[in-house]
Amino acid sequence: MRALARPLAATAGLLLLAAGCGSGADSGTEPVTLQVYAAASLQEPFAEIGEEFEAAHEGVEVAFNLAGSSTLGQQIRQGAPADVFASANPQNMDTLVGADLAAPVDFTSNTLMIAVPPGNPAGITDLASLTRDGLNLVLCAPEVPCGAAAKTLEERAGLTLAPVSEEQSVTDVLNKVTSGQADAGLVYVTDIARAGDAAEGIEFPEAQDAVNTYPITPIRGADHAGLGQEFVDLVLSEPGQQILADHGFVRP
Repeated sequence: MRALARPLAATAGLLLLAAGCGSGADSGTEPVTLQVYAAASLQEPFAEIGEEFEAAHEGVEVAFNLAGSSTLGQQIRQGAPADVFASANPQNMDTLVGADLAAPVDFTSNTLMIAVPPGNPAGITDLASLTRDGLNLVLCAPEVPCGAAAKTLEERAGLTLAPVSEEQSVTDVLNKVTSGQADAGLVYVTDIARAGDAAEGIEFPEAQDAVNTYPITPIRGADHAGLGQEFVDLVLSEPGQQILADHGFVRP
């Protein structure tokens, strides 16, 4: 699996145990690829969890499709070969539940933060600052979880946000800020953490009004539904939850 991962020697044994020693691919058979469709904000922690899952399942490779949750949900409903789906909010998961493809469980949560370029050249101080005339503000599209959360905040705060663009994933919003194409954007706390020196984060109290809860599920009828359940179990395990916490995610 091509992914950025940090060594977790201290928890490796626990992870192997949490995965039940793994079913893996049968000896002499072709390697198995487990298809995990996950919200873009999960890229780094899921890369680590995927590495540990592979270590516990000989002959299994974890392949990630990382994008906006609305896009991933649509792909799965149209028959994309997903074995696992992890969404950044329940709404995009609900469409799969209605199609009898999922039995989700909440596994983590995330909160919005204002992202600005280093030095905060536009002088953003709070949520109300994002309504300033002439500000190049970038948000997620309303159908994307980070965009739905931004819309909730806007309505509850009685503000009118006028983004110059609406992106299909939170990663795209962050990229617009770090590249200098935007003065500010609304991303997750975890995105600010992984941006390092490329962006600064500004907390605002209203963010607690729109905390995103993330559900995960194996896909019913998938080629590798059993392995998918084992991946879900690893995410829900104590070692899996610790990896998520190390990246700034919070238990729901």
